[in-house]
This record gives sequence, structure tokens and C-alpha cells, in this order.
Amino acid sequence: MPDAPDPEQFTTRYAEVRNGVTIAYVREGAGGRPLLLLHGYPETKRIWWRNIGPLAEAGFDVVAPDLRGHGDSSLAPDGFYDIAAFAIDCYTLVHDVLGLGPCGVVGGDVGGVVLYDLGLRYPGWVTHQVVFNTVVPPVPGLPPDETLRADRPTADYFRRQANEPDALLAELDTPARRQAWVAAMYGHRLWAAPGHFTEADVAFHTEPYADAHKLRASWGVYEQSAGKRAMEDVPKLFEATRVPTMVLYGPDDHVVPASFPHRMASACIDCTGPLVIPNSGHFLQWEAHETLNKLVAQFVR
Repeated sequence: MPDAPDPEQFTTRYAEVRNGVTIAYVREGAGGRPLLLLHGYPETKRIWWRNIGPLAEAGFDVVAPDLRGHGDSSLAPDGFYDIAAFAIDCYTLVHDVLGLGPCGVVGGDVGGVVLYDLGLRYPGWVTHQVVFNTVVPPVPGLPPDETLRADRPTADYFRRQANEPDALLAELDTPARRQAWVAAMYGHRLWAAPGHFTEADVAFHTEPYADAHKLRASWGVYEQSAGKRAMEDVPKLFEATRVPTMVLYGPDDHVVPASFPHRMASACIDCTGPLVIPNSGHFLQWEAHETLNKLVAQFVR
């Protein structure tokens, strides 16, 4: 069996970005080509533990933050946990605090939506982007999705987090119950292909969500998507992107449908792919890390 993941494998650094929010991040390979790695839900920067080192060795200045309210980052005094807030935080961290120029960006799930916003919000700053297993932006003229998200298998998690988060949190009244809720996404909710997450892996990824305040904050983006939480700003998602984009898809994913790769590619004017990565699902950066690392290095370079 492989060794259990080590939370201390990389040094966590901290920076106050704006509005009292402190972002925790890992940075490796300083001096290389800037590369921003964006996690989603139910993830933290730990989901990139298999990518940070190899990409730094490939010549990239890798920055992997925890989004506000997630992992080791602080809660948001302003109460915003939406796509625009995440994107502005990340730009402030990488551009203003770290002083890094135009960069490549990689993301899936919520991180994939933040990635798309960044490319439109700050023209010219994102040079290349690699996106996988996320929500397709509502660009006019895209082919319709084949199913509504709320009607997909195991979609009760989405309905409850978006519509009754406080009642759900009251049920998850111990650290063990909170971790078990998140662990389901790595297991029986069928987001991942079988066999990619050991019990130690799941414990590693779910441990940050034992904190009730962090788990509650992570649902903010779900509330916002259901129109039940205020946004800092309207997300930049309603037009096709001109940023050179590689679209990847892990097909063993029961939360992002099979229509994703071609619909996502249609939203990208300069698109490579879509490329389907067999025997992988939602957590492509962990499940198919060697393939992802090679593709990112070749495409962004």
C-alpha cells in the first residue's frame, strides 16, 4: 500500500489579500513560469499534492491556494463565498502580493469556474488554461445539457447544500459526521473512478472539513448558484473565452455529465481537445496525476 499523504509535505504560507481575508497557499518552484492551481469542492489545496512537485520540477512557479473559507484560509468577514470573490482573491494573491506576471491556470469543479472567470475578468493575465470536470459556463448558443443537475444520481447533496445548509449542518454535529458527509463524494456518490482513493487518502482530503465553520462556508457557492446568497460581483461567465484552453474529462464521474467535454470546448474559441482520460473521474489531478502533469507541462509551456 502507498504511504498515507503527508499534510506537511509542502510549506503552507499565508497572505492577507483584501477585506480581512487571509489566503493560505503552497508555492514551489519560485522563478519558473507562473502556474496557478485551483481546487474545487469538496477539495482543498491538498488535492494538488501529486502535482505541485512534478510541475515545479518541470519549470513552473506553482501556486496552489486554499479558496477563502476552505482549508487553511480564513473565513470571509464580508460573507462572500462566490466565484467572483474567489477569482479576485486569487488574482490579488498571485499578481499583487507575489508579484507574478501572466500565468497559466489549471482547475476543476469550482476551480474550473473560477478559472474561466479569471480569464475574462483580467484580459491578458491568463495565458493558458487547463479545465476539467466542472460546470460549463452559460455562454449563449451552447448545445443544451442532457440532464438538469438536480436530477442526476446522488444529487441530494446539491439540493441540501444549496437550499437547507443550516439544517444539514445541524445534522452533521460532530467532526466525524462532517468528514463522513464529504467522504461520500470520494466514495459511494461515485464522483471518482473506483480504486483511486485509499482510506488514508480520504481521511487526508476530508480532515479540513471536520471544522463546522469551514464546511458551512464551502457551501456558500452552492447557495449562490441557487440564488439564495449574495455575490460580491456577477461572475464573468456569459461569453466565450479567447484564452487558449485545453479541455480534459474524467468520464467515471456521476456529477459532471458526459456532455461536458464537447459543451465546454464549444465555450472556448481557441480549444485543444476535448481529451477524455480513461479510468478517471471528477478528481482528475489525483486520479490521473501523471497524465495531467504531462499535459499541463506541454500545453502551458
